[in-house]
Amino acid sequence: MDLRKVKKLIDLVSESGIAELEITEGEETVRISRYGQNPPQPMMYAQHQSFMPAAAPVAASPAAIEAAPAVAGQPDGHPVKSPMVGTFYRAASPGSKNFAEVGQSVSAGDTLCIIEAMKLLNEIEADQGGVIKAILVENGQPVEYGEPLFIIG
Repeated sequence: MDLRKVKKLIDLVSESGIAELEITEGEETVRISRYGQNPPQPMMYAQHQSFMPAAAPVAASPAAIEAAPAVAGQPDGHPVKSPMVGTFYRAASPGSKNFAEVGQSVSAGDTLCIIEAMKLLNEIEADQGGVIKAILVENGQPVEYGEPLFIIG
């Protein structure tokens, strides 16, 4: 196998984050491993162990979460939540007009923001109509799955 190909494979392994790569070309085989002879061992759980420690708090039921009062300072209304992890942007580009502003009326299907995830720009649309009561995230801020972005009332 050509030395340039091997070097390229080594670069691929180091950039991609994979643990090991094995390539067979004819009778030649090359194995590239990030961890040498002793790779890190994955955590294994015995069948009698539970995945949660015994002292872990019990999660609230979905009904209890819905009945919980709103966070202090957050207006009442329907939260539009992030459908993915990524970076929140209020406009299509830095100089563009924001998609949505507080006090603006929106209809179901109107674009409210963009979330960039893995170099893809995903338009987030209103899932119901109403007036935007609050924008809960700053422009350029990372967001988590299920994090409230807007309140529509």
